[in-house]
Amino acid sequence: MAATAPARPEGPLTHRQIVTILVGLMMGMFLAALDQTIVATAIRTIADDLKGLDEQAWATTAYLITSTIVTPLYGKLSDIYGRKKFFSTAITIFIVGSVLCTFATSMLQLAFFRAVQGLGAGGLFSLALAIIGDIVPPRERAKYQGYFLAVFGTSSVLGPVIGGFFAGQSSILGIDGWRWVFLVNVPIGIAALVVVARTLHLHHTRLDHRIDWWGAVTLTVGLVPLLLVAEQGRDWGWTSGRSLACFVVGAVGVVAFLLVERAMKDEALLPLDLFRNRTIAVASGASVLIGMAMFGGLAALPLYLQIVKGASPTEAGLMLLPLTLGIMAGSVISGQVISKTGRYRRFPITGAALLMVALFVFHYVHADTPLWQTMVVMVFFGLGLGFNFQPLTLAVQNAVSPRLIGVATSSATFTRQIGGTLGTAVFLSILFSTVGDKIAAAMAKAVPTAEFQGAIKDPQVLAHPANAQFVKSLQAAQAGGGSGVSGAGGDVLKDSSFLNQLDPRLAKPFLQGFSDSMDLVFLVGSGVMVVGFLVMLLLPHVELRGGSAYSERGTAEAPAAPPA
Repeated sequence: MAATAPARPEGPLTHRQIVTILVGLMMGMFLAALDQTIVATAIRTIADDLKGLDEQAWATTAYLITSTIVTPLYGKLSDIYGRKKFFSTAITIFIVGSVLCTFATSMLQLAFFRAVQGLGAGGLFSLALAIIGDIVPPRERAKYQGYFLAVFGTSSVLGPVIGGFFAGQSSILGIDGWRWVFLVNVPIGIAALVVVARTLHLHHTRLDHRIDWWGAVTLTVGLVPLLLVAEQGRDWGWTSGRSLACFVVGAVGVVAFLLVERAMKDEALLPLDLFRNRTIAVASGASVLIGMAMFGGLAALPLYLQIVKGASPTEAGLMLLPLTLGIMAGSVISGQVISKTGRYRRFPITGAALLMVALFVFHYVHADTPLWQTMVVMVFFGLGLGFNFQPLTLAVQNAVSPRLIGVATSSATFTRQIGGTLGTAVFLSILFSTVGDKIAAAMAKAVPTAEFQGAIKDPQVLAHPANAQFVKSLQAAQAGGGSGVSGAGGDVLKDSSFLNQLDPRLAKPFLQGFSDSMDLVFLVGSGVMVVGFLVMLLLPHVELRGGSAYSERGTAEAPAAPPA
């Protein structure tokens, strides 16, 4: 007698079944989303305390490197062994990394611990999106968009408040306030593990794959040296021996990665055959460019608000709410229209155009620009992101067979994170490699003015220790024949907190210098998005499927009826 095939649900899952599963997914995604908003708000305070403001890119790029590399591995392993166990594993690793971050004593040490965190974060978003791709038909996904918007909306509101509160405290229970930014992940992560264990119940049919470990190794060899030189090249010299060695090793790693992926074929970490599909090729190329622009903008905006505008971490986080509202509005509008019409192409194209224009307008935001004008641009920047997030993932998932949902979703996340990693490293490198000269130029213009001279001669100003120390350092530097910047403010790239204590007239050249460097970052970002917009115009339209990958796999894998 033939063995009975495992029971599978007939037809699509019910709304109640999907919502039950969503509860577990949202807990995991909330953990990662909250961490991003908390850290982004508190990073300046953390960097100042650890005396490494100009090294803050390490804390972000280390996190992005590891999460980028493991994202495809999570997709492939979850195809083989099931999504739930790896989703739980990702949460556990993320918790461990969060605990380690609380023990950091330098920016480089924090970067290492953030890398551990990234090993878990790589599975949180990609697996949640893959599971949604499994159980919800593309045309119906907009119905459940509100649940995920609630997660991101809540984290966007709570993150800045919580992060600002912790970063603003000198200590809580004997622990530095900013260390609670990471420690708060522990109870949230434990709660997420419990919820996932109780709600995420899916039947899994094993899809046998080989694991592309060599692909992961060569990708690491290719990425790490290139990001290292992007961050350190300004100090080493772009043509120094160390920089050239990084370029060579990185190039060899990238070539080796491509050769390994070609040899592994369908079992590759990033199957190259996927990119023969025009939808995936265009969406992936555009995702890299959008990731660069997005993370470059998101890295510079909080610094602008805190350093140039003098906002506290909490205030800066709340000032970013227009950006969050733009993302949510863009996601809702695109989701609802796609659900009704089945057409998604217009939204990524419109979103890319909005990002391009918003970044170009940010280029004209200066130290004295009214804050409300900056917030208006934030809304359009957020709309551009909202028009791209869901539609691009949807296009990639819809373009592959149901059995490749995990790999395809991971590939989409992978390319966006590659862009984000490059964008963070390159744009922050541009910022900190030019800000010294920009401050020097602003200082040279400010010192002879009556306003500046009046400040350094004002007894009430000099009565404040911070102002007195600054003037003393400035005069000593000028006596030595320098511009005054290196002596008075040379440490501003390590610790910018003293700017909050200076008289506004004395701090103005520093704020102007930072603002001018950020303008350059936004201008480069807009140039990147010009290319992104042109690439997005090549995106084809493919009719959205009416069935979920979960139900379609069930149909495809069902045993054939016995012959009459």
